[in-house]
Amino acid sequence: MSNKIRIAIIGAGSISELHLQSYRNNPRAELAAICDLNETRAQAKAEKYGIPHVYTDYRELLSRPDIDAVSICTWNNGHAPISIAALDAGKHVLCEKPLCKTVEEALAVEQAVRRSGKTLQVGFVRRYAANTRIVKQFADNGELGDIYYAKASCIRRLGNPGGWFSDIERSGGGPLIDVGVHVIDLCWYMMGRPKVKSVSGNTYRRLGNRSNIKNLAFYKAADYDAGHNDVEDLANALIRFENGASLLVDVSFTLHAKEDELTVKLYGEKGGVELEPKLAIITERHDTILNIVPQINNLSFDFASGFQDEIDYFIEVCQGTKETISPVEDGVEMMKLLCGIYESAARGAEIQF
Repeated sequence: MSNKIRIAIIGAGSISELHLQSYRNNPRAELAAICDLNETRAQAKAEKYGIPHVYTDYRELLSRPDIDAVSICTWNNGHAPISIAALDAGKHVLCEKPLCKTVEEALAVEQAVRRSGKTLQVGFVRRYAANTRIVKQFADNGELGDIYYAKASCIRRLGNPGGWFSDIERSGGGPLIDVGVHVIDLCWYMMGRPKVKSVSGNTYRRLGNRSNIKNLAFYKAADYDAGHNDVEDLANALIRFENGASLLVDVSFTLHAKEDELTVKLYGEKGGVELEPKLAIITERHDTILNIVPQINNLSFDFASGFQDEIDYFIEVCQGTKETISPVEDGVEMMKLLCGIYESAARGAEIQF
């Protein structure tokens, strides 16, 4: 196909695998280049996916005029500078979440989007999942009424990946900015993206990475170092919105919990929804409460299909046939919210917006 979108991957770590697989599955995409500070790792991915060009300096990659778009899969501290450089080089950008580390960085990325005329799609992958799309249709058509309360938990009893995930200079934080961003964004998106009024947050560093635990496996980053951990174990927050709605959230890398937990629930005037752990819609008909289970392939978020849907959508954005549903403006608002929670925890006080 002469109109294939030529894609470059920047960052060849674990998350890049989902991007690479999804681009390979899309007949309108062509993997043209890959970049990583670790040349051996980049070369291995290039050989696996038949990528012709390998780089260790993203600036050299971005100088190629034949690259249409990039997926940024680096450490969080690389998201803003690489996004800005890619946009200024005339490339569309799919940037993994979070958009960056600070609100100031987020605003700089937003300015780059505006001056470049290119699209930056923030990697809020759960927005693109089938269960989310179905619930959004229900919400947009008034089936749930005004959604005034949501709550979400993403609890790992043992799951600090270490490495760059536990290095605040590279990550910007721990479970809040890593996994909390997903469930907070999912709720905020389903609630109609209301303006934030205030946040009251807490963070805790009590358990460390718990590298002493035996007989229970968990994912570890490639550069795992049990001696370095300066991010929170646990974060929680109460978020109030200008329309009167509220969101309650807690997330952890490690906690003395019986088991891992992933729950996302929303409550409206006409009905409620449980998105995770399994999709269910709660409503009322003829004075009777109904629990409705949609008949779909995946009642929970499926990583492979979710990323495929996100990548397929991004390719259509690059081709000009769609507008992204996770634009840079939403990335900026999410950084304001996340940084507000961290600031509230540091101050020990509610933050007003």
